[in-house]
Amino acid sequence: MSKIRLIGACLFWQALLVNIAAAQQYPSKPIRYVVPFPPGGGNDILAREIGQHLALQLGKAVVVDNRAGASTVIGTDIVAKSLPDGYTILMGNNTALAINSALYDKLPFDPVKDFAPVTMLATAPFVLMVHPALPAKSLKELIDLAKARPGKIHFASAGTGVSTHLAGELLKSMAKIDIVHVPYRGAGPALVDVIGGQVEMTFNNIVSSIPHIKSGRLRALAVTGMKRSPVLPDLPTIDEPGGLKGYEASVWYGVVAPARTPVAIVSRLSTELNRVLNNPQVRERLNADGATIVGGTPEQFGLVIREDVVRWAKVVKQANIRLDKLE
Repeated sequence: MSKIRLIGACLFWQALLVNIAAAQQYPSKPIRYVVPFPPGGGNDILAREIGQHLALQLGKAVVVDNRAGASTVIGTDIVAKSLPDGYTILMGNNTALAINSALYDKLPFDPVKDFAPVTMLATAPFVLMVHPALPAKSLKELIDLAKARPGKIHFASAGTGVSTHLAGELLKSMAKIDIVHVPYRGAGPALVDVIGGQVEMTFNNIVSSIPHIKSGRLRALAVTGMKRSPVLPDLPTIDEPGGLKGYEASVWYGVVAPARTPVAIVSRLSTELNRVLNNPQVRERLNADGATIVGGTPEQFGLVIREDVVRWAKVVKQANIRLDKLE
């Protein structure tokens, strides 16, 4: 038995030394940073900002590769099936790594088992907004109105199963109200119809919402994060006293690599990404966009992913949302 233990120990230390050597040589070529969304959106903008500074620190190019389609599944699957060498990483969010597993019966990857979490980058809440004609000037008034008019108030989202849809379903469940979902093909068309009064309310990202709030075309009632947004400091959270304790529906962004990527390389990437997040220029840019910088360890990010998979599965099941095919 002692001989077997000795062989096992030798193999362990040999693997450890190989791992450390790989990290010391890493990176020796450009890194592919897959974004499972089209160019120009929030995920793409954040990835390019992070990638630019990461490249400067590593001394190698970080190439953003937009692979949109099938509700983020195409780009996410590319990374899941890539070589676990640290040269292909994913710009993930809660849709790609938590929500989709509850929406579809079959995915070509497992969002927990097939990825190595690296670092959670940031979170960004949504804004709950209503058309000014709706006689509700606070979250409480909206809930009371919805209870008085069951099935008569509609909320628009960027599509069935996306995070803004689930934000509405979570509100519906926690407040015990009957509001009707109206899906659109994107946030833009959804906003147009709420501004036009065809739909009474919506959840949307802060950055594209502010112009409509300031102009008075939409009335903001609350933000969906656990803390008030520095961009809209006077707007309460849904979680605050008088609202719905425990409500939180922010979108989060983070970097993952393929499973079995050497631990030392994951650790190196995590360290460098946390350095990027502490860069004053990056912090200023993300804060201006309404995002809250998070950072942290791979273990902390992995816990967030696992908890969100369970959390959103409950919301999806309760709302009876199923998508038969990837679109």
